[in-house]
Amino acid sequence: MIETARLAGFFAAHGVWCVSEGETLIPLLGYQHTDGEYGMDRLVFDDFAEGARAGQDALADGDPSWVGAVLVADGYIHLEQGKTDALIVEAVQYGPYRQSMQVAVPYRPAEHGFAVHKPKFMNIECDDPDLGPLGEAFFVGAASHTEANAVWEAHLDESI
Repeated sequence: MIETARLAGFFAAHGVWCVSEGETLIPLLGYQHTDGEYGMDRLVFDDFAEGARAGQDALADGDPSWVGAVLVADGYIHLEQGKTDALIVEAVQYGPYRQSMQVAVPYRPAEHGFAVHKPKFMNIECDDPDLGPLGEAFFVGAASHTEANAVWEAHLDESI
């Protein structure tokens, strides 16, 4: 699940980069092939929710060439402060049995002074659900997307 957590971090960072300028994120499906190469599809539909549902279906179905896959969609999370914009990241590792995790990356939209808050790890279903190594792998993946990580780091607000 460590490699899939890295994949999730990479595509979460890409999502942060996209919303940093004020756009609503078109849901994206990122995946890692058995040869280690990454791929990505934008899920362009008339409605963003329809794109997110298509991404969830793709995660559920998988693809024989995928080791892992990640759906990143724009949404909301409820925190102590109330309803907060967030990128919702769903990651699946394929293999003899599926393992999965969800991460919400809360952010403040650009029209209110863009900021990225601490990720919230949720629904971890894997062999070793220890958040330490999974969280570390997630941040290593985010850092590997150099342009996106620079935006994330420049707008990091850890108050939430």
